[in-house]
Amino acid sequence: MKKVIGLLTAVGMMTAPLAQAETVTVSGSTSVAHVMEVLAERYQQSTGKNVEVQSTGSSAGIRAAKDGTSMIGMSSRNIKPNELTPKTQKIVIARDGIAAAVNKANPVSNLTQEQISKIYRGEIKNWKEVGGEARPIVVVTRENGSGTRGAFEDIMKLQRVVNGHKVTAIAATAQVGNGNGMIKTIVANNPYAIGYISLGSVDDSLRALSVNNVKPTDANIAAGDYQIARPFIALIDQDTPQNAKLFIDFIMSKDGQRIVAEEGYIRVQ
Repeated sequence: MKKVIGLLTAVGMMTAPLAQAETVTVSGSTSVAHVMEVLAERYQQSTGKNVEVQSTGSSAGIRAAKDGTSMIGMSSRNIKPNELTPKTQKIVIARDGIAAAVNKANPVSNLTQEQISKIYRGEIKNWKEVGGEARPIVVVTRENGSGTRGAFEDIMKLQRVVNGHKVTAIAATAQVGNGNGMIKTIVANNPYAIGYISLGSVDDSLRALSVNNVKPTDANIAAGDYQIARPFIALIDQDTPQNAKLFIDFIMSKDGQRIVAEEGYIRVQ
């Protein structure tokens, strides 16, 4: 009997790693995770293969792909050359706009990029300066390491150089929210707040502003007219297991890209 138990234990120990190996692990950007979770669910339904998606932030996702702790990394910001290895492959799976969003009670419907930058720098502090009520602006930003924040700072020129290093130019008084969900909650509950979130995460709890008189729509982003936009990137190592590569193939397929569009993002093919 002991021999049988020992044999079963040994078999279990041998098959456990195989079961884990069959699961595709994905981690990184909370913005990309929004659509990646849907893609993973549809992929599992059609193939029976497991995909685990974790929202850890773009910087963490890039590191995970680089050091092999995840089969696939996710980033919603551009990636620096020193963050990759020669074996790392970058695949743009979708494109997304970043919406400057306000409370639905706010009468302001359009801002210029310059006005938004000045608001985040703390140079414009009251809504009356941009056509709103005479109320202080409550500035809300994402946490450090967020791909959305990184892309927003880059596009809006919200960085400065100190002692040879780039640092944020966003006012220290800005409130910080972790993830699109928290930004939405803060803005939806404060009529004088402004935040920025993935366009695909915008819902009827708040209102996305036009920027430079251009609405944040898929068509305007695809045409290049709406300027606050960024790629959604999947990162894999060339030695990544085949099951992870098959999941990427699904994402880039006609069915996968249709799901991308259904979730409010812009397909890349």
